[in-house]
Amino acid sequence: MKRTVLAVLATTMLIAGGAFAAEDAALKAAIAAPSRTPANVERDVYRHPYETLSFFGIKPTMTVVELAPGGGWYTEILAPYLRDHGKLIAAGNDLASPNANERKAAEGFIARLNTKPEVYNKVALGVFSPPRNKYEFAPAGSVDMVVTFRNIHNWMAGGPDTLKPLFASVFTSLKKGGVFGVVEHRLPASKTQDKEASTGYMHEKYVIGLAEAAGFKLADKSEINANPKDNAEHKEGVWALPPTYANKDEDRAMYKAIGESDRMTLKFVKP
Repeated sequence: MKRTVLAVLATTMLIAGGAFAAEDAALKAAIAAPSRTPANVERDVYRHPYETLSFFGIKPTMTVVELAPGGGWYTEILAPYLRDHGKLIAAGNDLASPNANERKAAEGFIARLNTKPEVYNKVALGVFSPPRNKYEFAPAGSVDMVVTFRNIHNWMAGGPDTLKPLFASVFTSLKKGGVFGVVEHRLPASKTQDKEASTGYMHEKYVIGLAEAAGFKLADKSEINANPKDNAEHKEGVWALPPTYANKDEDRAMYKAIGESDRMTLKFVKP
């Protein structure tokens, strides 16, 4: 007996639905993993990792580059999520850098990975060093997704000579149709953009312009990480807010009530 078109469609939808459910479950499991640092888990309420990564369209079979992973907040989620069927490349400081601080940071990140080899021993390491214009993290056209979280303001001090090759390296690494996901502290459009982003905040329009100049197309943007309580007017800039509390006990209760910064969440695609 021949199957009807409707039956075929129903089966296809069931299979697809099951795949999507499995992917969602895998991401939720990675976020809930006991290997995560408890202090990092407490920040989920501000960083919305499930919603953010889902918005970018991440899947566990992807090759994903995390630019400038810092202390590894998102690495804790991405590593177990991509471990079995995908690949995570942590692109950060260079162990061979002539700069002692960069070498120390690279050593610290690797030491952290080595504390839990059952989670992190499949994480590949790449070099992403804006101060030296050194970007060696993936072959051209080999990556499905590149993500970076609250980092672009750190790269502004280098000026156009740093930003242009930096964004070009991301564009080159991605496959056609690949995604560049960005989260960044957002400066209200009514305020003047500091050329060096010394407060840690950036205009959304400016960040979009940087990506588009490199060839990216803005696919979508989200208010997942918005915080209307944050007016970006703080002594010591964004670092006055939690978790840094740069002003220590000065107005600490006020900053705690505000929470973490207002953030743009942008999804770019390589045409």
